[in-house]
Amino acid sequence: MSTTAYTMTIDGKAVTSAASINAIDPATEQVIATVPDASREQLDQAVASARHALSAWAATPLNERRAVLGRIAGILAANAPTLGALLSLEQGKPLAKAQEEVFISAHWCAEVAKLPLEPDTVTDTPESLVQVHRVPVGVVGAIVPWNFPVALAFFKIAPALLAGNTMVLKPSPMTPLTALKFGELLREALPPGVFNVVSGGDALGPWMTAHPGIDKISFTGSTATGRKVMESGAATLKRLTLELGGNDAAIVLPDVDVDAVAATIFWGAFANSAQFCLAIKRLYIHDAVYDKLAQALAKLANSVKLGAGTEPGVELGPVQNKAQFERLKGLLADCKAQGYKILAGGEVADKPGYFFPVTLIDNPPETSRIVQEEPFGPILPLLRFTDIDDAVARANASPYGLGGSVWTADEAKGLAIGRRLQAGTVWVNEIHTIAPNKPMAGHKQSGLGVEQGEDGLLEYTLPQTVSLKRTAGAGA
Repeated sequence: MSTTAYTMTIDGKAVTSAASINAIDPATEQVIATVPDASREQLDQAVASARHALSAWAATPLNERRAVLGRIAGILAANAPTLGALLSLEQGKPLAKAQEEVFISAHWCAEVAKLPLEPDTVTDTPESLVQVHRVPVGVVGAIVPWNFPVALAFFKIAPALLAGNTMVLKPSPMTPLTALKFGELLREALPPGVFNVVSGGDALGPWMTAHPGIDKISFTGSTATGRKVMESGAATLKRLTLELGGNDAAIVLPDVDVDAVAATIFWGAFANSAQFCLAIKRLYIHDAVYDKLAQALAKLANSVKLGAGTEPGVELGPVQNKAQFERLKGLLADCKAQGYKILAGGEVADKPGYFFPVTLIDNPPETSRIVQEEPFGPILPLLRFTDIDDAVARANASPYGLGGSVWTADEAKGLAIGRRLQAGTVWVNEIHTIAPNKPMAGHKQSGLGVEQGEDGLLEYTLPQTVSLKRTAGAGA
């Protein structure tokens, strides 16, 4: 394909560039398209466009902005087959899951549009009126990763636009195609400049985070990159929302019904080929049920169908990119070098595509790389424990604090243990039930700020307190 098939959206218009980058199919390692590689000048144009559109969009009545989000939801739903097929091709996930991601994004827009954003009246007396209004931050720079490139984009787009901000969106250079296409689809739904999409390589992100015309950065990605975003934005005191890495722990108690929970736990770890910030990455299993659950998980691992996302019946696709694939192979090689027992998987086929088998590591040491690092791929350590206090302490002994889960027949005990986990999102007997009205925040080095829910919406606003001293007889 040529760059004419994929164009950026700047000021509501299709824009190409002199330079381009390749999009790679992770199932074949072949180039499937070339896309624009934005220049610094084109980023300046996108930011200027967003700045120019800001005052009119911010002044648009809230109910009209709600209606626009509803129209965006309709556009996404109507184009889900096309967008889903493109997403499956460039990201690698199964086609059904790719289309589901598009529908989730449409649902998100529709539901975020219902969140409250009206002024809060603090005081209303004959003498005084005090109200807190929520005003837009300004121009938002949104930087989106490659694991859920559509959903994670709209997790930012919907609240930012509802709050009256304008946006410049940068998709990952690993998965630019779907974002460029939905940017094209939304040109008719929004005033020019309100929503811009620019694609590019490694230089584009730092240009955005340092750009003086961008007021807020909303970033999802690794903790290491999040630190750089924070440093880069410091010069202009940018507002930041950072959704960063995690090393989520799950704790399985001895009273659990293994047969009932094994599949849910398995997919809690391996959905999207474990390329999921909230995936189970450390599985602490009580000794009383360790062997039974390990066997059940190994059976599932050995039966799951791995292949190109576009193939019928595939349950897990390839790892999305070569760098991540090589990192996973390095972690696996370390496990083998240390002599850890492998319960399932462990052999990477020598064939095209970034296919990594679901791999289970049997009770490695707490100090091992596979326990301490975030794999972000389908390799999982299973860890024995006998004392719940020890399990909680081990789960919390991490610089990360994104999510966690507890699995038990005793709901009260599960809730009590869950409250002890140092994580922003905790599930008991379920996992990954995120929703537009449920706030999500990373503790420790897993993030800064809040996404989702009313709290997440307010991240795209600034409080403006307006106080009025009433004059006697005024308004009579």
